[in-house]
Amino acid sequence: MSILGPTFEEMLHPNKIAPEIRKRAIEMMKQDPLDPINLFNITWRDGNNNIYYHVMPKELTGVDANIVVLYGKDFPSGSHKVGAAYSVLIEKQSFGEVDPSTHTLVWPSTGNYGIGGAWVGCRMGFDSIVVLPEGMSKERFKQIESYGARIIKTPGSESNVKEIYDETHRLRQDPKVRILNQFEVMGNYRFHYHVTGNTIVELAAVLKQQGIGDGTIAAYCSAKGSAGTIAAGDRLKQVWHDHKIVGLEPIQCPTLYNNGYGSHDIQGIGDKHVTWIHNVMNMDAIMCLDDIECKKGLQLLTEEAGWNTLVKRFSVPQKSVETMATLFGISGVANVLGAIKTAKFYGYGKNDTIVTICTDNIDRYHSVMADMTATYGKMDEAEATARAHIFKDQKIDWIKEGTTDTRRQWHNLKYYTWVEQQGKTVEELNATLDQSWWIKHQQMVGEIDAKLKAARR
Repeated sequence: MSILGPTFEEMLHPNKIAPEIRKRAIEMMKQDPLDPINLFNITWRDGNNNIYYHVMPKELTGVDANIVVLYGKDFPSGSHKVGAAYSVLIEKQSFGEVDPSTHTLVWPSTGNYGIGGAWVGCRMGFDSIVVLPEGMSKERFKQIESYGARIIKTPGSESNVKEIYDETHRLRQDPKVRILNQFEVMGNYRFHYHVTGNTIVELAAVLKQQGIGDGTIAAYCSAKGSAGTIAAGDRLKQVWHDHKIVGLEPIQCPTLYNNGYGSHDIQGIGDKHVTWIHNVMNMDAIMCLDDIECKKGLQLLTEEAGWNTLVKRFSVPQKSVETMATLFGISGVANVLGAIKTAKFYGYGKNDTIVTICTDNIDRYHSVMADMTATYGKMDEAEATARAHIFKDQKIDWIKEGTTDTRRQWHNLKYYTWVEQQGKTVEELNATLDQSWWIKHQQMVGEIDAKLKAARR
């Protein structure tokens, strides 16, 4: 069985890929995005080995701290979630747990992981099914089908992950089906710990050379869907011990904040449960954002009335406005609003840098923006001015710090999903209280890379 694709180390440092393969992959990025060689474009770096990032203008954020976003739009499939999907699959294949000649893959998702799974699975020769809620954006369904995967729609919206689990339980009865559950499988965690985390470590030095920050990362903010992306914080805290890991969720579904529930529309986050792969014992705070503010903020950044207003009334540099218009989806705005709250709450200043993530971009949300216009009317200069203050005047409410007691409460919430519903044991759950459990999984990166290299030979 042949296996094609990069190691974790090659995703972190694509200059370590064989030059002829890297050259071919860069060429195919635009010529044929569905060519499997694009697996070697799963990286936070462009063809010149530069990291995909943007420094947010302080004229918009309203804080002295430097807020920097890594953006995922230039990954295959248009989102960094393709990296998690690939890592989950390549680990399963390396250990002989899946075979394209035998198995159908099922990708449970609320969007970007499913899109990534459709792209990766079909490129690697697998029959693939994506299970996601029927209330997701129309663009998501269209993209999944364009990659060659099938779709099963479950009831509800972003918050209805239990219904996804119920459907995957039904599908699991077929012996040829393999469930690649992003909420549980540690390949997702390892991709972000090793690839995203170490990319941010190296970005700190790049920023310092440009006079941005002091060469450290003060905090890392991430909204939680699968809680894969937030795993990068575990790596950052190993490098800088006073580093803060800040989780984000919607006020409409404040699960970790106060055991809350509800429905929301920050597509990609906040799913009424605590995922298995979330190292909650290492998280320093949970902060909540309003989904309507996030969608209004996205419209500000991606429509002409917003662009003109940001330049004219707030002196945001034209070049930054043009760049931001291409980088953001709803969860990216949520992440930046969370970074602003973080800067204000911890009192970070001009030498401090906060990093967060733009998972996808506006291409997946035009239908959502059309619904916003139908609901609130067309955005004019006055409305755009008010929306800019969503960023500049972000409050420091809906924040809870990660004390010993609150971290244990976050951990305990895992019981109801993973022990009562998904078949984990209490002993397995309690083992994750110890950071050595997570370190063991971090250290598996080298073993998996060795297996992949052997298979490629």
